[in-house]
Order: sequence, then structure tokens, then C-alpha cells
Amino acid sequence: MPDAASIARTILDGFDRHYRLFRATSAHAKERWERADWIGVREASRARIDMYDQRVREGVDAVHAALEGAVLEEALWPAIKRAFIGMLHEHAQPECAETFFNSVARRVLDRRYYRNDYIFRRPASSTEHLDGAEPTYRCYYPAGTDLRQTFREAIDAFGIALPFADLARDVELMGRAIDEHFPARWERRPNFQVHVLRSLFFRNKGAYAVGRVVNGSSTTPFIVPLLQDDEGKVYVDTILLDGKDIGRVFSLGRAYFFVDMEVPSAYVDFLFTVVPNKSKAELYTMVGLGKQGKTLFFRDLEQHLRHSTDTFTLAEGTKGMVMVVFTLPSFPYVFKIIRDWFAPPKDTDRGSVEERYKFVKLHDRVGRMSDTLEYAHVAFPESRLDKALVDELEKLAPSLLERDGDQLVIRHLYIERRLVPLDVYLRDADPARQRAAIDEYGHALKELAGANIFAGDLLLKNFGLTRYGRVIFYDYDELCELTDCRFRTMPKPRDDSEELASDPWFNVERGDVFPEQFPTFLFPPGEQRETFLELHGDLAAAAYWRDQQERLRGGVQDDVFAYPAAVRFERRFASKG
Repeated sequence: MPDAASIARTILDGFDRHYRLFRATSAHAKERWERADWIGVREASRARIDMYDQRVREGVDAVHAALEGAVLEEALWPAIKRAFIGMLHEHAQPECAETFFNSVARRVLDRRYYRNDYIFRRPASSTEHLDGAEPTYRCYYPAGTDLRQTFREAIDAFGIALPFADLARDVELMGRAIDEHFPARWERRPNFQVHVLRSLFFRNKGAYAVGRVVNGSSTTPFIVPLLQDDEGKVYVDTILLDGKDIGRVFSLGRAYFFVDMEVPSAYVDFLFTVVPNKSKAELYTMVGLGKQGKTLFFRDLEQHLRHSTDTFTLAEGTKGMVMVVFTLPSFPYVFKIIRDWFAPPKDTDRGSVEERYKFVKLHDRVGRMSDTLEYAHVAFPESRLDKALVDELEKLAPSLLERDGDQLVIRHLYIERRLVPLDVYLRDADPARQRAAIDEYGHALKELAGANIFAGDLLLKNFGLTRYGRVIFYDYDELCELTDCRFRTMPKPRDDSEELASDPWFNVERGDVFPEQFPTFLFPPGEQRETFLELHGDLAAAAYWRDQQERLRGGVQDDVFAYPAAVRFERRFASKG
């Protein structure tokens, strides 16, 4: 039988192969963007989601092959772990390698190691001050407080192969935007610096330069989105300086970025200074390292449970027909479990629901669908679970429960950011806020449609509001591609009996949708319904949806911006010359 060191080496070789492939697909994002290969961008994004699990399977197979039929004794795992730690001394991605070790170990041991001492429950390798062959970011020292020349140098340093439409114009607009954002100008300190991450961040049709201005003890983050015009020339769309706008760019309601990172921890540490309201778990996920994000999230949850005393309870809002949803008031997430059975009129099954969640993970969420973390065999201290919650779980999802001492183990669940359900928000909001939320709801449906998504069940309880007031869709059991639907106009009744019939008197097939019914179905009579029709009455016409389908079938990909249109240079400075 191989010794502990050789097994550790086999696992680390598997991770190194994984990260080489991960980094290669990230590095190729620049070439795809320069070619305007938007189909290739979507395909690469989908393929990367499954890349980790493929490499883990290969790692498990490699360990079994090294054993040559022998049984690996559990008692050897502490030695394997110690040997693995020793191999990470000069490694550039030690935290990700530890997570890969956990994934392989769990599968080789073929048991539920939610309490396992053989894996990395806590990090064993420090990533503090870790850096690669090249510095993670470029540093510039402007002679004065005017940053125009610095931005020009920073953009040139990315080595973009395409010509710019007018870089001198764009740099001037960036300078004007900074002057407007800081009307009192900079009070320059001796250590005035500009830091820009070496890799661009690629997503959909955009490339984003991410940086910060350091001035004494203050730090001002910024993001510079780069786009291509119809002639394939590059232009700076804007510069984002407002923290709210920057936070939206890094929303997990959007597709993950492609970033070429030799040392991911260094990128995440930098990003944490740019969007400090995001956890490092979220930032790892945002740059494509979802498994590392899951590892950190679970550590955050365990740490939170040790330092809190409140109780898990059923989540606020209308109960779903597919999921049991619960939350911990002091922790800003919800936990969702698929029920064992669904009452009519729901016509689906567990496998179909899981497929829809996988679909959302692979699809561009355009900032309108919640990202989910999927876990298996999660143990909760039963003393922290409200009795009504336990009763609900035992009634609706008993097949997913087992008890282990004082722990209630849930075999499969999803975790999402907690939002305020839209129906709850509208119930309590004043008229102005109701109007803004209904407008957001309409925009959410339209942006999802542009990404070939039809929510299926448009009820307000299936949508929620973020802390920024953005409406997000989070109930996926009836979700489908827009192009799979048949949008129809309601037939006119031919006589009184048809008009008064309680059931449809015309043929309705699976996939048929009648948008004329949306206002009546979604809103009660009165101001809310009238507001919806005023702001988004086109959504109640089959023609709108059919036009969207034609655009999608014609290969049109809408531009979806993570920041307000008002901050784009073409609008911001259009009237100023």
C-alpha cells in the first residue's frame, strides 16, 4: 500500500491539474472578449461550473488506482493530512488545495464527514502576505491629484489587442467624473497611490478594471467597465466610484467573473478593500472559486452558531408549495429544503426542482436571480431549532432528516441570501416605495426575458428585495426558457355561456401563457395594479413576449449593466459637451 506522503502527493497533483485548467480558462477570457465571442463566453461559464467536480472525480480515481485494490484504513488519514500540509509551504493556492483535499477525502472515505477530524475544518495554511511571481496589483504614484495620465497608463498596461475608439476622450471623461465626485478635490497626502489589479475581470460583454486610490489613511475604490462598440473598438463606459454601484457589480445575482489569478487569496484580500460589505466567501465565489466560497461560508456559519443564541425559525412570508424555508434571525441567509411531496396544482418532482436549480447556476442570472449554495448532510443543533420548524420538517420532508445525538442532520439543502418577500414589502410600504418596487418588479421580468428566462410563477411571493431595493427572483420550480413558452392572446368568447364559464372553454396546452391575465392574477384591484399597468403595461401583451422570443432566436444578446444607466458617460455627459 502507498504511504501517507504518496497519497497526499496524488491528491495535490489532482488539485494542481484542476487549478492549471481553471486558470487557463480564466486567462482565455481575454481572448474570447477581444474576439467578441459571446457564445463562447456563455459556454465557458457553464463549463467552468462543473470543472471542479470533474477534477475531484479524477482525484478519487487516482487515489483508488494508487491503492491497487487495497483498502485505505481510516487511521492513515491524519498522517495523509499532515503530509499534505507540509507540501503547501510554498504553494500559491493553499486554501483552495485544502478544500480539494476535503472533497477527495470525503468521497474516498465514502461517509458523511460533517464531524470529521481527518479533513480541514479550519485552515492549516496561512495566506497572509502571500503573493506570486508577479505582484497582484500594479502601483502608480501620480505627481499630483489629477489621475488622467495614471488611468491612461493603467489601461495601456492591460495590453488589450483591440483599438480604442477614443482613449484620450475616455480618460478626459474619467477625470471629469472624479472631479464631480470629489468637488473639493483631493487633499493629497504624502503616500498618494493608485493600485490596479493586474487582471481584468471578464463577464458577459464587459471587461472591468478594478482598483483603489490610497491617500493617507483613506481608500477610495473604483471600477472601470470597458465595452466594445459596433465596430469592435473599445471604449470606457464609465468609472464607478459610489460604493453602492460597485457592490452591484459584485452581486452574486450575476454570472461569476473570469479572472486570471496566480494567488486567489491576494485578489480576494484586495477585493475586500473594494467591497468590504461582501464576505470573503462571497468574493471567492464571485471570481469563480465556488467550492472555496462554500468552505468559507460553512466556517462562517459554524463560527456564528458558536457566538449566537437565537433560534432557527420558519422564514417570513407565504409558505411555498415546493420548499420548506427557514432562517436564523441573526444570520442573513435562508435555508431551503425540497419537500417530499407537492400538493396540487404543483406538477413536478424532486429531480425536476433540482434540475432547475442547476440550470440557474449555469445560466447568466443578469442580477435578477439569487445565487444558491448547495450542501449535503448538514448537522444543526436541535436545541437551536424552533419546535414549529422541526414539526414542519418532519411533516413535509421526513426523508431528508436523520438524528445523530443532539444534532438534526439534513441530507440536502440550498442556502441563499435572505431577502424581503415582495408581497410582504408591498403590504407594509408607503405608496412611493410601492411604486418603486413595482417598477423594479417589471424591470426584473424584462431583464430575465432578455436572458431567455421566464419565471413561470410570477406571484410576488416568489420575488424579494435586496437591501439596495433591487427585486430578485428566488423560486425556481416553474422556471423555464422563454423560448420554450407559447405566449397567446386570450380568445374572445363567442357567446354568453363561454364568457361565463368557470373553466377555460378553449384548448390550453402545457407551455401556454396568457399575459393579459398577469395584472389580475398578480395584483389586487386598485393602485398597485394601476401602477403596474402604467409602468409596465407592455408585459400584459403577448406581442411583447413574442418579440423577445424572436430577438433571442435571432441571436441578439441584450446589454445588461450592473450599474445605473445614468452613470454611463454617454448619458452623464451627453448634455455637457
